[in-house]
Amino acid sequence: MDIQINYDYRKEDLERFPLHELARYVLTQEDEPSETEVSVSFVTNEVIAELNEKYRKKSGPTDVLSFECDGADADLAAMTLAQDPVFQLGDVVIAPDVATQQTMEYNTTFEEEISLLMVHGLLHLCGYDHIEDDEAVVMEKREAEILEAWSKR
Repeated sequence: MDIQINYDYRKEDLERFPLHELARYVLTQEDEPSETEVSVSFVTNEVIAELNEKYRKKSGPTDVLSFECDGADADLAAMTLAQDPVFQLGDVVIAPDVATQQTMEYNTTFEEEISLLMVHGLLHLCGYDHIEDDEAVVMEKREAEILEAWSKR
C-alpha cells in the first residue's frame, strides 16, 4: 500500500502520531488491495473551507473531506490485468484546527480526534456514508470498531 501523508499544516503536531500505520490498518481491515494508493493532507481552515465550498457547496471549514478516485465500485479484475496495477482509492483532507476545537466539544485528545477523522475519511473512500440515518449507524459502528481494535493492538 502506498500511503502518502502531506503535512502541509501543523507538521510538528502531527508527525509524532502513527498515522501511516493507522491508515494501513484501516485499509487492511477494509480488505483494500495491496496496490492501493491513498493520500492524506493536513491543511488550514481556509483551505478546507475553500474545498468545502467548491465541492460540497457549504460555507466554512469542516473537519474532514474525502475525494474518491477508483473507489468501492472499481473493476478490480481489470486492474489485475494491468502491467503496473494501481488502485487509487482517493484523497482525505483534514483540518487540524477544527480537530482541536472538537477536542473541547467531545472531551477527546488531539490524537484521538485526528485518528477519528483519519478513520472517518478513509471509510468514506471505502464506500461508507452517513447521509441517511441507517448509513450513519453502520459507519459510526465501523469507526468505533476500528478505533477500539487499533487502541488494543
